[in-house]
Amino acid sequence: MNETFEARKREMIREAGTDGNLRELTIQWINASAKYSYSHNFTWLGRPIIQLPQDIIAMQEIVWQVKPDFILETGIAHGGSLIFYASMLELLGQDGRVLGIDNDIREHNRVEIERHPMFKRITMLQGSSVDEALARQVQEFARGRKRVLVVLDSNHTHQHVLKEMNLYSPLVTKGSYLVVFDTVIEDMPKGFFADRPWDKGNNPKTAVHEFLGSNDRFVIDKEIENKLLITAAPDGYLKCIKD
Repeated sequence: MNETFEARKREMIREAGTDGNLRELTIQWINASAKYSYSHNFTWLGRPIIQLPQDIIAMQEIVWQVKPDFILETGIAHGGSLIFYASMLELLGQDGRVLGIDNDIREHNRVEIERHPMFKRITMLQGSSVDEALARQVQEFARGRKRVLVVLDSNHTHQHVLKEMNLYSPLVTKGSYLVVFDTVIEDMPKGFFADRPWDKGNNPKTAVHEFLGSNDRFVIDKEIENKLLITAAPDGYLKCIKD
């Protein structure tokens, strides 16, 4: 790539990240659009993905950069993210695999995922992602893999996410990422998720900050957040910097 273009781009990303007015507008937009379940509007190769488009682009860049041969995702829902990761691994070639975990894989979703062309790279496990017996199964799946990417997007309470991070962060290889979604809950009004157990003060972002207080293998990749501006994962893109 043109070095001048890249240098200018990074400077603009840095400046955008320090623009307090822009960041406030971003939070206002996220809060307003969330009332209409904006993230539910999109699909990947036919399956609902339930992610903000900006985060989909960020994950595409990460997968292409890291070239993982194993991707773990907690939280399956309609399976769009599993299909997305599998399609990226298909483009990379080789024998990359995706493993999805969910406490409740709805039968109609399972059927649609299993009939998808990208299912050939996907394995699904039903059970709690913080169950230690299931975590041992995941470790077996990851055994021998050289580049591992982990994405956490299931139960969004502090304790659940923190336990997921402690269980699965050791799988992440140097240079890859541990991505924690829905950290934006901390930036939203208290009580916004009245029918859910998570809220301001009890969410993935609070878990991330506690985790980083005792783990020096990961740092927040702020450039990703500054580039996206609109993201469900502020402080949630964690780069592994140590073996």
